[in-house]
Amino acid sequence: MTDSTSGLGTFLQASPSVALVEVREAKGSTPREKGAWMLVSPEAIFGTIGGGQLEFMAIAKARDLISDNLANGALEIPLGPEIGQCCGGRVALDIRLLDRAERTALVKRAGDEASAFPQVILFGGGHVGHALAAALDPLPVRVLVVETRQEALEGFPANIETRLAVLPEEVVREAPAGTAFVILTHDHALDFLLVAEALARADAAYVGMIGSKTKRATFKSWYLKNGGDEDRFSRLVTPIGGDAVHDKRPAVIAAMAAAEILVALHSY
Repeated sequence: MTDSTSGLGTFLQASPSVALVEVREAKGSTPREKGAWMLVSPEAIFGTIGGGQLEFMAIAKARDLISDNLANGALEIPLGPEIGQCCGGRVALDIRLLDRAERTALVKRAGDEASAFPQVILFGGGHVGHALAAALDPLPVRVLVVETRQEALEGFPANIETRLAVLPEEVVREAPAGTAFVILTHDHALDFLLVAEALARADAAYVGMIGSKTKRATFKSWYLKNGGDEDRFSRLVTPIGGDAVHDKRPAVIAAMAAAEILVALHSY
């Protein structure tokens, strides 16, 4: 997850005058949902309410408020041919200038929203681990990378949490319900141990392991011989990212896996 609270704080510090644009109501097909918001200053914007003519109109209205020093305003916009959009829905926007107390409240709100994002735990800091962390970084998830090797935790994006763990299986046991577990360590035996622990969590949103059909078959044989069952095994996703794209570069695997994980989290 991008550190939105830090980025928001930086934006607010650089913007003496700023207006909040928030979707009050969204009917039908709309670019963003109720509650989506963005900030507008005379020179810049932070966030988005969906782009297109809708956003251009909102930015213009917000800057008019700032220029005229008006406290608040509103827009109700049909998303049809008259504004060059074909969504077909209707959006109502509230727009208001932020005072000091509202700025503080907005930073807290952003932090609370970020804290509520689902968690993705990546076990392994190799090439795919780094690529997947980078792919997940801007998404609405909290990412934790767990490694048994200190040197493998170097070079991750600043917003990604990392943890050195002697017993990484304990991280699986302690994770909150709804976590997505992605296992891609340097050691197949450790992979198997972590996958078995994750499959024991009936409340896991996703359990994925990097590998091949051969690795999947080898794990299945080991797993069933060591107390696992077919129902739990059927929840395992491996190889992660599927096989629709036959390109093994880490960035490609990461892009496919990130989409797969996001779907699983939102379906949980």
